[in-house]
Amino acid sequence: MNKVVVTGKSIQDAVKAGLQQLGATEDRVRMTVIEQPVKGLFGLFGAKDAKVELELIPDPLEEAASFLRSMLDTMNVPASLDIVRNKEGADFQLSGPELGIVIGKRGQTLDAIQYLTNIVANRYSDSHVKIVIDAEQFRDRRRKTLEELAYRLASRVVKTRKEVILEPMTASERKIIHSELQNHPRVKTYSKGDEPNRRVVITLK
Repeated sequence: MNKVVVTGKSIQDAVKAGLQQLGATEDRVRMTVIEQPVKGLFGLFGAKDAKVELELIPDPLEEAASFLRSMLDTMNVPASLDIVRNKEGADFQLSGPELGIVIGKRGQTLDAIQYLTNIVANRYSDSHVKIVIDAEQFRDRRRKTLEELAYRLASRVVKTRKEVILEPMTASERKIIHSELQNHPRVKTYSKGDEPNRRVVITLK
């Protein structure tokens, strides 16, 4: 139920009744006054209650979570969703026994699901909302793998004195490589190519 029309002796009474029906707070609804209350003759005859319409304002994160759950159902993937809100939006943590299909090769499917979920969230928000979706801590594991890869390849560049061009990566993964090596005394990094084939290059300073 997203919308109710309620009556009350006063607008305040009507709003209170509507909020109870919706299970919401006043800041989460749009209110339209349909009829003002009218006092009857001698306070008895011809009196009319106030009538208001209350409509729930969609919550971007709740809409995004609903979309994600529907997508997982369509994929026949049982998973629980834990939402941790933050200043930018939220972290969506998925857990379940069969999340490999959700993650995909090097997290490509997870990135695609995250992209679509963010589109849904921002459709219901006046300001930018950022949602990060993770499954069984994949992103933490991937970050550690990339950090280790960065140092290993940096050592190779120093030893062979030849630059190394990495496989195409997403912007967030390239950022991990750049960040890990930004203070390296012997090598530097830069990106080249166009999306989705943009790559990190590690070379001598």
